[in-house]
Amino acid sequence: MSVLAVQGLRKSYGAEEVVCGVDLDVAPGECFGLLGPNGAGKTTTLKLCLGLIEPDAGTIELLGEPVPRRAREARSRVGVVPQFDNLDPDFTATENLLVYARYFGLAPQRMRERVPRLLEFAGLAGRAEARINTLSGGMKRRLTLARALVNDPQLVIMDEPTTGLDPQARHLIWERLRRLVAEGKTLLLTTHFMEEAERLCHRIAIMDRGRIIAQGSPRSLIAKHIEPQVVEVHGPGYEAWMARAAAAAPRVERAGDTVFCYAADVEPVLKSLAGQSELAYLHRPANLEDVFLKLTGRDLRD
Repeated sequence: MSVLAVQGLRKSYGAEEVVCGVDLDVAPGECFGLLGPNGAGKTTTLKLCLGLIEPDAGTIELLGEPVPRRAREARSRVGVVPQFDNLDPDFTATENLLVYARYFGLAPQRMRERVPRLLEFAGLAGRAEARINTLSGGMKRRLTLARALVNDPQLVIMDEPTTGLDPQARHLIWERLRRLVAEGKTLLLTTHFMEEAERLCHRIAIMDRGRIIAQGSPRSLIAKHIEPQVVEVHGPGYEAWMARAAAAAPRVERAGDTVFCYAADVEPVLKSLAGQSELAYLHRPANLEDVFLKLTGRDLRD
């Protein structure tokens, strides 16, 4: 049975349809990524799946419960990490967990036994009595993750869980999320970090303008949608060199002052760079970010 099954989901605000016939299926025990540019409809889709807003059309089944009709019952077995931390600054780390547990009707004694394990999971065992305003951004984000686990959820939904964090904090959260999957939890996350999605997610859906435009494992999406090799070139004179690049690679794109050459065989591109000392280049395998930019475009979204 699916943890989350969505069919034909639609939602409009006025004349604008922001979710346009979305189908999703999240399996037990997997980490599923929902990717898309700003304004693609990701957060609205998550709110619909949680029963926080009413759909205009479509069906949602969350942990076997029809949503929104039995959304409250379904949410009792779901943990949520919101896009922005909303911890209570008047409480300590421990008190934030204890107060949040009351929303699920958990016995105080049971929670006092669980809190040390949750704080240890978040790497905050030594900060149990610390006030929120004394914690770093990474600590707050890890505490928000721990708070989402107070009800021992089957599904954890995370909206951009590592935005704004330094690399050390991001890697620590990645390790904790892998641990949750190893324990049998199901994760559903949105992220703008393609490396994060490629490292963590078993399957990914890419969303743009309210529609799912691609779906599959990171590796299968790369193999299906992008040439296997990439050469990134930048530096003085790159514009003049681009004419040579177009003859050496089947697909050439420019973003700002960087030229991206995509090909199965980039040897002609590398030969064309010989003697071009003013140009710097990087030869690498294609990745999920290349797929994302090809499918959604390189234009800035606000």
